[in-house]
Parts: sequence; C-alpha cells; structure tokens
Amino acid sequence: MCDIELETHPWQPFVPENARVLVMGTFPPQPKRWSMDFYYPNRTNDFWPLMALIFRGDRHALDSADGKGYDLQAIKALLCEKGIALSDTGHKVRRLAGNASDKFLEIVEPVDLEALLARMPCCRAVATTGEKAAGVVAGLTATPVPRMGECVKTAGGLTVWRMPSTSRAYPLKLEKKAEYYAAMFSALGL
Repeated sequence: MCDIELETHPWQPFVPENARVLVMGTFPPQPKRWSMDFYYPNRTNDFWPLMALIFRGDRHALDSADGKGYDLQAIKALLCEKGIALSDTGHKVRRLAGNASDKFLEIVEPVDLEALLARMPCCRAVATTGEKAAGVVAGLTATPVPRMGECVKTAGGLTVWRMPSTSRAYPLKLEKKAEYYAAMFSALGL
C-alpha cells in the first residue's frame, strides 16, 4: 500500500465569516474530473444542482453561462449568504482503485475538525454528504453514525447530520436528495 500515492487535499476549507453549518464530504475526485477549482467540482455530482434547487428554485441556477461548469462567484455568494462552510473529512488520502469512489478511499489523515470548528464561532452543526464522511466525523466526534437524514448531538452540543451522498452513483433522484438537505437546512434555520 505504501507504493500508492499519498494525496493532500487541494483546497483550504471554505469558511464564511457567518458560518453556521459545516458541510463535509470525503475527498475531491482527480483533477481531470474537475470543472472548477473548488469543492464538488465534478459535473456528475449533484451537490451544486441540489443547492441551486433548494436555495434558488432552479437546479441550473449555479451553472456557468456556457452550461459546462459552475459559476464559482455565484456559489461563493450563496455560501456566504447562507452561512455554509465547506471542507472534506480527508486531509491526506490514498485512492486504492485510482478513482473517486469512497469505497476505495483510504483516509490516512482526517481533517483537524476541532481546529476547523474553532474558526467558526457561530457554527453549531456539521452535515456529512455520504456514509464514509459520516463515519469519519463520528470517529472524530465520538458519536454514533446517524441514520440518513437524521442527526446526533456531541457531548459539546454540536449537531452532526448525515445526508445522502450527492454522487450520482448513489441511487436517489436529485429531488429526493434535495428534500433531505432542505429539511436539514430548515431545521438549522437556513
């Protein structure tokens, strides 16, 4: 396993001044799959269409003008407006099958969640986008992994939510995924 390249996360966490929730995935796909240099860069991931549908009423509201990528300025404006921070659970990983599948992703070093949350004094919730991210956060917070769409509280009062994966490999329609996320955002007052 030591001959498999160790990858370090390409981006710093995105932390708006007013961050109230931290959304955490696992790790980005390889750069050849990126349509932008930011979280959830893959056009075959439902995260940005889901966010556009929930907060703008149109799944294409965050698309770039040419429809081939995303409008990063509009994305960052939405995240700042709503107080949504982004990070991934993996800081250093190995891709055991050379792809972005969580099933074949070894998290060698998780993100320093405590230090990250210390930068967000208004943040009272973490939402994970999928099973692997939920497991990593559960390990970091000493909590059980919640059922999909549900949450648990840490000893310190942080609410940890488990949301469905936004990968299109996860067999749930965009609109159904959006229902889960919208319910969570609503419960958090967003």
